[in-house]
Amino acid sequence: MEQQTTSALQSGIITLGESALTIEQVNAIADGAKVRLSDSEQVLGRLQRSADLLDTLLRQDGEIYGVTTGYGDSCTVSIPDHLVEELPLHLTRFHGCGLGRHLDLRQGRAVLAARLASLVIGRSGVSVALLQRMVDLLNHDIIPRIPEEGSVGASGDLTPLSYIGAVLVGEREVYYHGEVRDTQDVYAELGWQPLVLRPKEGLALMNGTAVMTALACDAFARAEYLSRLCARMTALCSIALKGNPYHFDPLLFQAKPHPGQAEVAHWIYQDLGGNDGNPNPPRLQDRYSLRCAPHVVGVLADVLPFLRQTIETELNSANDNPIIDGEAGRILHGGHFYGGHIAFAMDSLKNAVANLADLMDRQLAHLVDTKFNNGLPRNLSASTGERAAINHGFKAVQIGASAWTAEALKQTMPASVFSRSTECHNQDKVSMGTISARDALRVLTLTEQVASALLLASYQAVCLRRRLEGEQPLTSGITALMSQLAQEFDLVIEDRPLEHSLRQTATQIQQQYWQVP
Repeated sequence: MEQQTTSALQSGIITLGESALTIEQVNAIADGAKVRLSDSEQVLGRLQRSADLLDTLLRQDGEIYGVTTGYGDSCTVSIPDHLVEELPLHLTRFHGCGLGRHLDLRQGRAVLAARLASLVIGRSGVSVALLQRMVDLLNHDIIPRIPEEGSVGASGDLTPLSYIGAVLVGEREVYYHGEVRDTQDVYAELGWQPLVLRPKEGLALMNGTAVMTALACDAFARAEYLSRLCARMTALCSIALKGNPYHFDPLLFQAKPHPGQAEVAHWIYQDLGGNDGNPNPPRLQDRYSLRCAPHVVGVLADVLPFLRQTIETELNSANDNPIIDGEAGRILHGGHFYGGHIAFAMDSLKNAVANLADLMDRQLAHLVDTKFNNGLPRNLSASTGERAAINHGFKAVQIGASAWTAEALKQTMPASVFSRSTECHNQDKVSMGTISARDALRVLTLTEQVASALLLASYQAVCLRRRLEGEQPLTSGITALMSQLAQEFDLVIEDRPLEHSLRQTATQIQQQYWQVP
């Protein structure tokens, strides 16, 4: 399927089935965008042929995994004909054992979008009525309340996705109008009837990678933004520390031409005004946390295209089992539910993102330390005179940033190497993809906290530098960011609690509020 155009995304309604979904579209749906199921004959015909093939084989007494057999290791158990219709309901019910915190409303919407993207391909044997009800759930903002723990990433996200299946049959809980409600009560309020799942529909809903993929879409967008913000904050730090702009000269990066790395260096170089920004830097070579910033941030920038390809391929794949190929007239039993690609992508992403936290922590350490900050006040305190003795500026913030960095780095152990044999050794090699995705989001949150500390500290540092040496001209990008910060944050002159400012700044980073290249 071709990807939908930018204009289609901006129209406010995202059509499912005619073209491949993008990461940006999944995130737009998470934020509340409306969706519609394609009414094209090609899409509806493809869906119907898959469902018809399933019905034909059932009439012919064909054996189909998860339809006329039990699940997993119980695939050798034949289901009596008169119980086949009940099997999908039992699948949703016995998997209702998720624990941990619940995915929030936004994440639940993304999971629904990711599952729809897979099912609408038309190789899962589901009915149009099922897909339309899932569309209706999104458009009425009736979102399954899904516990985040309980998936080993193969056979896909069985336990968390069972909460979608349960909601479709009128069970468990949903987010609705800002409240947690019983699904059956919301249905009664709207006059909706619960669905009766057709054979294979419970398995089609649950036997896939929608949770890990939905979380990966969010992680990708946050990481991509952080790479740009980190580049801009490096420029702020360089200005504050009177750094050497020659470290980011384009000619230098022609000698080691990783494209993402070169792009990051270009952003920093532009923000510093090129070689005119500080033609006589006090140091021939800055410390690594400035000089090597493009090489650290560049790893993430260079891996992002690969991560996008991996995530979007998974997003737009039929990833349940068995595949019901109505075009070829075949039932194909395999392992497309396995989340190894997303697991590897998220393990890779969290490693690159945690390195940003480490970089920013070191930059902040230089800003507050008079041994390294080239004449700035101790701990970046803006207090003067005799009161300077009792004010401590960003001292504790730097300690906090170091703690958040340490926790982020601790999380970088790849979850995908911790496969566990489960389910009577049928699922004997599993991906841990959903744990990888959750880990990546935790690392992102911690790194965004470090970024909030550095953003406020580097703003204060530039203001102090200009107070010491006069207001030298700043480039347009840096000026725009400094103006934003001036509206949101007062300089720390007298010590005050900074928790609220840090929380607000971290939230604004997640919302991509701050000006970046």
